[in-house]
Amino acid sequence: MHRFVLVSVFLLAVPLVCAAEPVATVAGTPISREDLEKHVKPKLVEIENQRYEALSEGLDEMISEQLFEKEAKSRNVTVEQLEATEITSKVPEPSDAEVQKVYDENKSQLGNQTLDQVKPRIVEFLKQQKAGERQQAFVDELKAKYKTTVSLKPPVVEVSAAGRPARGPDKAPITIIEFSDYQCPYCKRAHVTVEQVMQTYGDKVKLVYRDYPLPFHENARPAAEAAACANAQGKFWEYHQKLWGASDLSTEKLKAMAGEIGLDQKKFDECLAKQEFKAVIDKDIADGASVGVSGTPAFFINGYSISGAQPYPKFRKLIERALAEAK
Repeated sequence: MHRFVLVSVFLLAVPLVCAAEPVATVAGTPISREDLEKHVKPKLVEIENQRYEALSEGLDEMISEQLFEKEAKSRNVTVEQLEATEITSKVPEPSDAEVQKVYDENKSQLGNQTLDQVKPRIVEFLKQQKAGERQQAFVDELKAKYKTTVSLKPPVVEVSAAGRPARGPDKAPITIIEFSDYQCPYCKRAHVTVEQVMQTYGDKVKLVYRDYPLPFHENARPAAEAAACANAQGKFWEYHQKLWGASDLSTEKLKAMAGEIGLDQKKFDECLAKQEFKAVIDKDIADGASVGVSGTPAFFINGYSISGAQPYPKFRKLIERALAEAK
């Protein structure tokens, strides 16, 4: 342990000593450490986030283990008996409606398999999901009983809103900046979670949407252009919701949705054809890449990052931390 700390301190000190020295020289032209770090900043941000995730997951495991041991001892039972009483026995059997819902949502990925064929797997999946939720709820109960504080903090990344469409009060204590792609299935899944966040936290949260259309999604860029054109007519969020609900993002459909929310059709069509907001979307992509965004969706909650379509509890954890810090 002491050896690790000493090595870590030494490694952290090295850049301070060598910061002014070039890391390379090409034909007399120096390359500074500052320029190098700026060049690879997205990778460094990603590595730092991965490091935090590993530490955070490990810390959660250690905290849970200690809490279970303390509670088991107080009840004079084994940890296994405690888990059976408080988790296993309290996980309900999935209802037919829940099984049907999972089947319907994943039908396209199941090929020609019938509900009866995949039902055992769906039931097992739902039971594991419910067990995880029950375990987290019980851990929260134990944290309240055995005062638990966590000082490990995620890295903070400075991300600009860049004047992009925002929803929620300007003075909200929480700002969520989202980089997303309208054709990305994971982004669609995350959109449901974002709506849950907005409904739960209300005026405490401001949401800023920034575009990050992936190059292999042929309709993502036109959809982003279309949303920007709708924003020019003051109806970004109405059009935004339409896009998430659409299964077809063809040009014809993008134009049809503009008419459905009452946009000036001629102005919209011209805007879309001319790609009037190409530079704005390019800036979103560049800004996202500069802070470590490499895929979608990506979120920054007061600078704390979430990558991918993470479940609601992940958002809640960072939002509650940010709210506590804001106080």
